Amino acid sequence: MGGFFGTVSKEKCAADLFYGTDYQSHLGTRRGGMATYSKEKGFYRAIHNLESTYFRTRFEPELPKFEGNSGIGIISDTDAQPMLFNSHLGRFAIVTVAKINNIEDIADKLLQENMHLSEFSSGRINPTELIGVLIVQGKDFVDGIENVFRTVKGSCSLLLLTEDGIIAARDAWGRTPIVVGQRDGAMAVTSENTAFPNLGYETTYYVGPGEIIRLHADHMEQLRKPNKGLQICSFLWIYYGFPTSSYEGKTVEDVRFSTGKMMGEEDDVEVDSVGGIPDSGIGMAVGYSAGSKIPYQRGISKYTPTWPRSFMPPSQEVRNLVAKMKLIPNKDMLEGKRCVFCDDSIVRGTQLRENAKALKELGAKEVHMRIACPPLIYACPFVNFSASKSELELITRRVIKDLETHSHTATMLADAQTAQNVEVPAERIKAYATTDTPEYKAMVEEIARRLDLDSLKFTKMETIVKAIGLEKCRICTHCFDGSSFYSLEEENKKGEE
Repeated sequence: MGGFFGTVSKEKCAADLFYGTDYQSHLGTRRGGMATYSKEKGFYRAIHNLESTYFRTRFEPELPKFEGNSGIGIISDTDAQPMLFNSHLGRFAIVTVAKINNIEDIADKLLQENMHLSEFSSGRINPTELIGVLIVQGKDFVDGIENVFRTVKGSCSLLLLTEDGIIAARDAWGRTPIVVGQRDGAMAVTSENTAFPNLGYETTYYVGPGEIIRLHADHMEQLRKPNKGLQICSFLWIYYGFPTSSYEGKTVEDVRFSTGKMMGEEDDVEVDSVGGIPDSGIGMAVGYSAGSKIPYQRGISKYTPTWPRSFMPPSQEVRNLVAKMKLIPNKDMLEGKRCVFCDDSIVRGTQLRENAKALKELGAKEVHMRIACPPLIYACPFVNFSASKSELELITRRVIKDLETHSHTATMLADAQTAQNVEVPAERIKAYATTDTPEYKAMVEEIARRLDLDSLKFTKMETIVKAIGLEKCRICTHCFDGSSFYSLEEENKKGEE
């Protein structure tokens, strides 16, 4: 996914920028970058690969080179950032958290207009450069950013480090967050306000969807009002977010605890202990324990000093290895016990299958799994949630295809191979995505069987919505229910009426 941090100060900003950017590290492991601006020396930028090390170790030695009172930083899981531009709008540096589904179409159009774009060694277009080119087509920064909103299909939030402060623009639908903080003599803007407390900033403002602001050391100005429609990614609370971060005023840990507590109050499974799969399953497990009155125990601990999050490595083989090596079961907490474990989600199922196998090998009598969200059935088109190339990498879609093939298709076809090539109709997939339908129950039961679980339950959509505390229409739940939305123009018109 990725996260950014920016600050404008009356004093030198390098230390705040360094630590504030480092606090985005849970959002990515591929590249990190920082840029500062000094009236005397102009822009200074550095970018480093983080795939085999950490942000601090890469940037700490050159920290004295970052001079000036304003700067932006990024932890990116896509392209190398920040990028520097010199244009009719002035000089600026840009960082983005974006997913551009129509990047090739935009690039083709720009090339036909005699623009030029660089490419990665793989031949892919650099998305941050593309966004920068769209911005410089505007008559000013606001017009250029609105050009991004109109053109990009997917999502895009960004920071611009200019010669006159920092401009922040949140995705037109608000799918990814931007939060503003302030202290005496400085202002900051970030994806994750977990960066604020230890740097002395207090959260003062949540940037709205499509809103554009400019930060100076002692004040903020609004350059564009927010849009009416909001579709913030629900997975921020379920998985991505650090426990102390908050979005739309709702803290990540509070949502995870509330989700677990509500499930624990409703569940009737008879077990001896509750545990969480580190890290994002722990908050739910503590809540589940409170709701069910079943004691919480750490049957699995994460070895934190060296292992990054397992979905980041590009190879599935490496992801599986990291997932296995970083989680260490505690035999004394497991042997002879019936255990409930809470986890954030099930994507491919590989990691959870290995966890369940290890728990039973160490003596767990029963392993029951409780998941913090509904089943993931639709690929996410809005944020870079996973490296999936096909929806069939989702265990839900593989199970649905097999269930549909066996129950509806195989009897009508000559051979099983032909049956496997049949596409499952959208209305049938919808039936599996609807809680407590016969199809939903069959899917969950089959997933539990394949993962060798004694029982499996997913959080209901209603529970997620209640825990987050926003209206369902203001939360993006596409990956669970495939919900679609108005176009931006239609939603804004509706809001004005």
